Amino acid sequence: MTATITENLAPVGMAERIEAMDVLRGFALLGILLMNLEGFVGPVMASASGVDPALTGADRIVDLLIYILVQGKFYTLFSLLFGMGFAVMSQRAEQAGRPFAGIYWRRGLVLLAIGLVHAIFIWAGDILMMYALCSFLLLAFRPLPYRWYVWFGLGAYVMPIGFMYLMGAMGSLLGGTEGWDKAMGEIGAQMQALVDSERAAYASGSYADATWQRLKSTGMALSNITMFGFIAFGLFLLGAWFVRSGAIARPLEFPRLYAGLRWVALPLGLLAMLGSVALSPTMDPTTFNLRASTAFALQMMANLLMCLGYLAWILRALQGPMGARALSLLAPAGRMALTNYLIQSLVCTWIFYGYGLGYFEQLPRAWQPLFAVALFSVQVALSHAWLSRFRFGPMEWVWRSLTYASLQPMRLQLR
Repeated sequence: MTATITENLAPVGMAERIEAMDVLRGFALLGILLMNLEGFVGPVMASASGVDPALTGADRIVDLLIYILVQGKFYTLFSLLFGMGFAVMSQRAEQAGRPFAGIYWRRGLVLLAIGLVHAIFIWAGDILMMYALCSFLLLAFRPLPYRWYVWFGLGAYVMPIGFMYLMGAMGSLLGGTEGWDKAMGEIGAQMQALVDSERAAYASGSYADATWQRLKSTGMALSNITMFGFIAFGLFLLGAWFVRSGAIARPLEFPRLYAGLRWVALPLGLLAMLGSVALSPTMDPTTFNLRASTAFALQMMANLLMCLGYLAWILRALQGPMGARALSLLAPAGRMALTNYLIQSLVCTWIFYGYGLGYFEQLPRAWQPLFAVALFSVQVALSHAWLSRFRFGPMEWVWRSLTYASLQPMRLQLR
């Protein structure tokens, strides 16, 4: 029976793909690289924490712009797209009357294995493990009416905000007491020791040194799954709603939704982000008070609202001939999102780490966006060339072949 089921299952064919999702994945890849580059050039644990107070001039301006416009917005978009992918697979299985859970479990386990290899042997800033671990929970929500996905998704997304407000209230009440200050001091010392050990291992250590350090950093990152797992899972459900409702495949049928996202959500998100920066431009993981909690809450609100605004503007641009032609250039990169994500890590760690070219902490912040755009442009060109001959990217082929327990046909049938 298993063999029969496997034979009847296959990856999404070209004619069944939703091109808007491929374009959005390509767009998200650029944003992910812009965000992650700080964690390639320097210590991973010191990145993505807001504006670096040590920067001045053009470096500070670029750092501020990346923080306001990019950081947190594109992993949010990537998470939405992951949930959309789940919903597309689920719908296809329902329409064909085929079992789905077994294939989906295998898909998640393969992604988890890829994420582990990536995190330990390439770069400690991996997001794939978190996605894989959270993705299994989606099966429990599959039978529910899709209208519920929005409320459950938003509920999961705001839970970390509530937790941070609880910590902020405790910090405001207990700050200055010997026990609290000692505990925060120990956390701060541990974080600084981890940053220092990353700097030593990645700047001048051997590949073995870097691998050992990545193993330690990955363990630290996974310890935060109880918090960031809620964020990712909430976004998965919101992404699934976009597919199940038809909003991503038929955006013209949802004019009020997308107009609201473009003209209300995006401006409100930008205002929230500016408010967060005004309250606390740098997120100190050892500072817990109501001011810091409010800054975090505003940032989380901004991440979601701005991400949805970006999505709505991309879909709007795709409705016009000029926008569609320009943005369609991103679609091949989006179809190879897993391959391109891993290539970004391979190339950047080879350039910046000590066991590679050794340019660790040597690329100024002001030049990092130019580097990211140049690398991504090369990836777009290579994706076009690859997919003119093959059905999948290399890692997409591996992922699908292991998921469906059979080697997938790789070459296109060119006429």
